[in-house]
Amino acid sequence: MKPKQIDAVQVCKEFEDLLAPRLKLSALERAIYSHLFRHSRLEGKSRLRFSILWLANHMGVKGRSVRTAVRRLIHKGALRLIERSNLGHLVEVRLPGEVCVQRASRTEASGQDTLPGAAILDEMDFMRARDLRQAIHAREGSVCFYCLRQIPSRAHCLDHVVPQAAGGSNSYRNLVSCCLDCNSQKSNRPAEDFLRELYRERRLSAAELDGRLRALKDLAAGKLRPQVLSGEDAGCCD
Repeated sequence: MKPKQIDAVQVCKEFEDLLAPRLKLSALERAIYSHLFRHSRLEGKSRLRFSILWLANHMGVKGRSVRTAVRRLIHKGALRLIERSNLGHLVEVRLPGEVCVQRASRTEASGQDTLPGAAILDEMDFMRARDLRQAIHAREGSVCFYCLRQIPSRAHCLDHVVPQAAGGSNSYRNLVSCCLDCNSQKSNRPAEDFLRELYRERRLSAAELDGRLRALKDLAAGKLRPQVLSGEDAGCCD
């Protein structure tokens, strides 16, 4: 059954006035959504198959930037990925009202205002790709999570807060960026014990220790989410 006719003017108003600001879409994301909307819903089709190269040529930008923007649109719910193959990506282009309904239903079901992509982030292995590992480093802002020392990009590493030997995962909730010294000294010890050792060695003040212990709780609770630039909904548009 063909999708019902839409009011293009009203959809454009809803997109510019409501959806784009609410999802915080970038200029490229807006352009890509509008282009896909033009070739799907405006032609009476809810789905569209396209290649990243085709889209990049029309946008006049590099394929990597387009791939990242498409991932974000999928992640934010503006597009729904149906199939990815060597023929391209088959997506459903959602209207602004459809995106809002979907997000509201998810929020109502969870009983809380869940940020977009939280469930996706929880399922991702942040050790499997360079972009994901870099997102953890970026979250810490080039500062060691443990000793708070500024560290150059070539001298940092990732540490499992709960060691893998103790069942720790590769989730963003269990990975932190730290200096090489802290990574070596902490080894397989609990993070809380290591932080208290840093305090005894006067490498952390009492206030800094309290802050680090709170940060550990926030990390485990999923409050310290990395900004995944090219790995959102990882695997969807490689």
